[in-house]
Amino acid sequence: MSDNYSLIIENGKCYIDGNLVKVDIALSDNKIKKIGKIELNSAKVFDATNKVVLPGIIDTQTHFREPGSTDVEDLESGSRAAVLGGVTSLFEMPNTNPPTSNLIEFNKKLQLAKNRMHSNYAFYFGATPDNIDQLSKLKDIEGCCGVKLFAGSSTGKLLVDKEADIEKVISNSDRIVSIHSEDEEILKMRVKFKKKGNVHSHPEWRNVECAMSSTRRVVKIAERYNKKIHVLHVTTKEEVDFLAMHKKNVTFETTPQHLTLYAPNCYDELGTYAQMNPPIRSKEHYDRLWTAIKNNVVDVLGSDHAPHSKENKDKEYPNTPSGMPGVQTIFPIMLDHVNNNKLSLEQLIKLMCENPCRIFGIKDKGFIKEGFDADLTIVDMNKVQVIKNEMMASKCGWTPFHNYKVKGFPIGTIVNGSLVMSEGKIISKAQGAPLKF
Repeated sequence: MSDNYSLIIENGKCYIDGNLVKVDIALSDNKIKKIGKIELNSAKVFDATNKVVLPGIIDTQTHFREPGSTDVEDLESGSRAAVLGGVTSLFEMPNTNPPTSNLIEFNKKLQLAKNRMHSNYAFYFGATPDNIDQLSKLKDIEGCCGVKLFAGSSTGKLLVDKEADIEKVISNSDRIVSIHSEDEEILKMRVKFKKKGNVHSHPEWRNVECAMSSTRRVVKIAERYNKKIHVLHVTTKEEVDFLAMHKKNVTFETTPQHLTLYAPNCYDELGTYAQMNPPIRSKEHYDRLWTAIKNNVVDVLGSDHAPHSKENKDKEYPNTPSGMPGVQTIFPIMLDHVNNNKLSLEQLIKLMCENPCRIFGIKDKGFIKEGFDADLTIVDMNKVQVIKNEMMASKCGWTPFHNYKVKGFPIGTIVNGSLVMSEGKIISKAQGAPLKF
């Protein structure tokens, strides 16, 4: 008599222990119940012939604008974009209005997410100069992935730019502190480099030293207190070289934008739609980031999904917001890079599945193993797809990768044992739940 499974994925090449193995996978009760030869029963069957079955993809950096700016994104629309792009779990940022910087607002966000998010989720707790006493209470909070520290460039009260306050945040947190690393003083000093009507001046204003100064400071503090920090969206070759020598306390990530676009071409072609913080820089930085990817120095990839309306992006620089959407495109863009031999599939799985779980302590995700959560991303490595604005589920309605042709595309997303996306369509109600740490 066969076991009572809810879904069987058969005939696929499954990524198990660093190898692609042709085995079947049976799911039940939100778990991977069996890997191997499986006797078919009344369970639904997904035929993955000529497809690759991967652990569920994790995006560690998204901004979904709820509460506050739900006209450009909310938790439902952002997570719908995520699963359409093959992402099964994500971290969402606290710079909302009001910010997620106290336990009341954190619990409100958990309630807002309940039964609405298509992907699994965790939220960052936003550090401020005034909430340091709360950082030691986060260890056991459901769905909290860590503390977010904006050392430069934030909204509202989430800027923590004084060294003494940064030190207090890092030393008092019992969770990993993820850092937007730009030096606010340097930004203020260099404001004269921000030229009206010229978005090419954006990386001049937010120069290399602006990033390096901040990164040197936060690493020094982390090492002084023997704390773990995670530096977000690293963009400069100088930071890469520096961080490579300080891996004991520090991990870091970059974005697919910084691995796909570079200046001045991106500003020539996209104008203010290429504007983000830290900025997209010249090809020498792009090249060094790729060297770091190939040498396994980069730890994680995150989209930094930061949607804004076209109306605001079309204004004259610098009266334009920084940020671009990316949660739906991060994985297809990176699959295309795999097909172009820029990195291996194994490296991509480490960057977007295994390492996020290892660094942040996510339980039961990131691997295809019996007993682990049934989060899987099914990919057609040969599918050619032209990315279009019209495909985007994000409310902002655009992508910097409009008309970009990719080879390799997600065709199935399984969240908590349920097939939620198949062939570019959402086919079940929201299945997302808070991540466990």
